Amino acid sequence: MGGISESKRWLKPGLGVKRWLVMILLGTTLIAVGLAFFLLELYRTAPEGWWSGVLSTASLRFLDRPVRIIVFGILGLGLFAIGIWELNRSLMSPYLRPGSSVVDTLRTFRQREKGPRIVAVGGGHGLATLLRGLKHATHNLTAVVTVADDGGSSGRLRREMNILPPGDVRNCLAALSNDEALLGQLFQYRFPDGEPGLEGHSFGNLFIVALSEITGSFEKAVAESGRVLAVQGRVLPSTVHDVRLVADVVLPYAVNEVRVEGESRIPAVEGNVRRVWLEPNTPPAFPDAVKAILSAELIVVGPGSLYTSILPNLLVPDLAAAIQVSRALKVFICNIATQPGETDHYSCGDHIRAIERHVGTQLFNVIVCNQRYEGKLFDGTDWVKTEPGLEKEYSLYCTDLIDTLHPWRHDSQKLAKILIDLYQERTGPLVE
Repeated sequence: MGGISESKRWLKPGLGVKRWLVMILLGTTLIAVGLAFFLLELYRTAPEGWWSGVLSTASLRFLDRPVRIIVFGILGLGLFAIGIWELNRSLMSPYLRPGSSVVDTLRTFRQREKGPRIVAVGGGHGLATLLRGLKHATHNLTAVVTVADDGGSSGRLRREMNILPPGDVRNCLAALSNDEALLGQLFQYRFPDGEPGLEGHSFGNLFIVALSEITGSFEKAVAESGRVLAVQGRVLPSTVHDVRLVADVVLPYAVNEVRVEGESRIPAVEGNVRRVWLEPNTPPAFPDAVKAILSAELIVVGPGSLYTSILPNLLVPDLAAAIQVSRALKVFICNIATQPGETDHYSCGDHIRAIERHVGTQLFNVIVCNQRYEGKLFDGTDWVKTEPGLEKEYSLYCTDLIDTLHPWRHDSQKLAKILIDLYQERTGPLVE
């Protein structure tokens, strides 16, 4: 019964299989008709011999003709079904995960292939968390990533190799990998101290740099890295120009400001960030990123560091303009906890208004925020809460978003489900 039930599942809509089964069956039938005519002609014209009795027995002439038709039909369909089944198992076995069936794997692939066109904008671990959940909903997923990073391994490679910082790109590629357990870990592997010239570098960063030298461009290296990791989706830089992030920071207990240059230095300065900008201040956007935004059905900004991961993307004028004119559902994901040096004591409204001060109002259709405040946060951080009356200014969707093991982070599956639900609520259910 299990085999029959499994066979019926092949006939469900959306697998893209039935049309080809019909074509194979039609072709097999035509071959069988031709062979039948040949045998009939041979049977009628060939001289009598010892083989005549064998042919008569093999053709079941001792049975009535309707019975013979049924017997040969059942045998033919049975052999056809077994052959197709075993052929599919042989072809799909290298791509099947343990415990999953061919039908389930194919059905999941088809559903994700027809999933909504989603563009996620940001950087750092927040964007990687978002992508880790969304990749289970659609293959039409594009991550637009900041290239303003100048700290750690990325900063060293940027200064020494004159290349765009690969760190945030690497995180997104690893999150989108189909084999995140192994290849993703390899891409994220960081060489320990004591390795001359390699200490602090991650393998993925070095891999992207090497591919940049081989292919001749950073964007081609990112695309090839995605193929190595079997990524279903794309990771694109917001710009391919060398940009620096600069901030004006108001010092505590003072009225004066200091100018801080460099993404990695901004959170290290004690004070309140008043504004940030890019130098040069009007870098051209990467064309593919603009195209992805304009063709998207859902645009998600955040989560991530407000001033050093999210705003560096929105400060690229063409990207911000593309988001403004896009007809997609535009969602901002507010952080769960404040970030020391960037958003100390910030509420949800403070996050939104900071973005509006830099790139204009009415950028988002929905603001998604957390309303569960359970668990222990790091010292110096607070929950990001929604202040009373904020729902009168913005369309809020507040729910439980926390990762119970790391309450300062979003749960990737919860976040992805909420975003898909919001999309379906606006556009209707996805076709299966």
